[in-house]
Amino acid sequence: MEKPIGGKCCNSHVWSVVLVSFVLCLILLCFDYSALTGDNNGVPFSDTSYEKSLNTQNSFTHNLTKNSSIHTISELPKNQNNVDDCFGRYIYIHDLPSRFNGDLLNNCRLLTRGTDKNMCPYLVNTGLGPKIEDTQMVLLNDSWFLTNQFLLEVIFHKKMKNYECLTKNSSLASAIFVPFYAGLDMSRFLWGFNISVRDSSARDLVGWLAKRPEWKTMWGRDHFLIGGRIAWDFRRQTDNESDWGSKLRFLPESLNMSMLSIESSSWNNDYAIPYPTCFHPSKDSEISEWQQRMRTFSRRFLFSFAGAPRPEYRDSIRGRIIDQCLAAKNHCKLLDCNYGATNCDNPVNVMKVFQSSVFCLQPPGDSYTRRSIFDSILAGCIPVFFHPGTAYAQYKWHLPKNHTKYSVYIPVRSINDWKIDITETLLGISEERLVGLREEVIKLIPGIVYARSRLEKFEDAFDLAVKGILERIEMVRGVIREGKDPSVGFADGDDYKYTFSLYEEDEV
Repeated sequence: MEKPIGGKCCNSHVWSVVLVSFVLCLILLCFDYSALTGDNNGVPFSDTSYEKSLNTQNSFTHNLTKNSSIHTISELPKNQNNVDDCFGRYIYIHDLPSRFNGDLLNNCRLLTRGTDKNMCPYLVNTGLGPKIEDTQMVLLNDSWFLTNQFLLEVIFHKKMKNYECLTKNSSLASAIFVPFYAGLDMSRFLWGFNISVRDSSARDLVGWLAKRPEWKTMWGRDHFLIGGRIAWDFRRQTDNESDWGSKLRFLPESLNMSMLSIESSSWNNDYAIPYPTCFHPSKDSEISEWQQRMRTFSRRFLFSFAGAPRPEYRDSIRGRIIDQCLAAKNHCKLLDCNYGATNCDNPVNVMKVFQSSVFCLQPPGDSYTRRSIFDSILAGCIPVFFHPGTAYAQYKWHLPKNHTKYSVYIPVRSINDWKIDITETLLGISEERLVGLREEVIKLIPGIVYARSRLEKFEDAFDLAVKGILERIEMVRGVIREGKDPSVGFADGDDYKYTFSLYEEDEV
């Protein structure tokens, strides 16, 4: 019997295929090994090494992987055109030890140690506080809560957990969120504790972060955290026991992170975002309805002031403001918030006064800023500022750069510089400008509230803050791509941030 023709040829072909496959596998194995061993071995930051890691991250984003802990392309959110809606917006949340956040809430009675205040009642509803009873129907709907102004860390963390572009894969992330409740932690030790105790959690935190692999991607420059107190509380510049606050923001690792707080400092890696108000809508219609109501109010007072004098501060102008308000009689409404008074603890009282006023006076208080700024905007009341540090040098992601669009500015450097009559000044503003100012203020309302759920039509304060920090970090990446040192200017101080000179030409 003859053997089949070509049998020997087929056997040769099979062996050729096996040989080629072996060579290809060997090549792929070499590539895989080089990728696995191509780290920086803990070498400190350099432009070249980060450029490589950035390129690796960008290409990695678009490749499939069999690793179950990594998002595959099929898992990424896409719109109808098969485009990743979250590209450039992914955020990774560090899973911190509970001592840095959750344990603080569980031991809430210690948060105001050294004072007669109790923070525990405000922690209900994930930090929004208890719902407000409004028998006077001042607040319109059920989206009003008795929110403590120092609970931004808890509120922001809760919203971040529901952020639409979270990732468990840090290599996909454009930013890394550090859910440390810095303000609540420090509030336990503000009175009667030495600096080593005040700084202990901060030092432990940065030590923990520096050991994480996520830190080495940008050596912390893609990390951000929230400060529920003013940034100055975290910037104690000396080691004198008598000095206020902690040294968190001056620790070497912390210099590479950005902090978003209710009031920023004069350093470039601190950013101000709005104080939490008591209005937390759950849908767009609640905001639209509230805006329309603020447009139709009859405002019988020319201006109002809610606050107390600060005689302990030498240059405080509050005493003079209160004197002029009382002298103005029917033109001004004063809500006395002096020590021991409870008028200002009730949001219904505050909003009732602001809703009935055309202008709301906003002088500096214990620090440059006040929550009252955002309460007045919420009430459609035009804010009157006396110092650039109260708003203009602060909330650049949330308030218009052109401050004349939404506010009145009366620059007063100190009580000795007082040369104005508030009533005459405000009466001199034309009706046309007044209408424009109020409408601009009402348009700002969505962007200064922290909504309970994601809005469809509007961006709330959280949305604008996230957008701002993502843009900030992307700018740092751009600097790196250009081969420049990202540390230059990142955490520098700006001595001119709170000076009057930039704004004096715009005064009323």
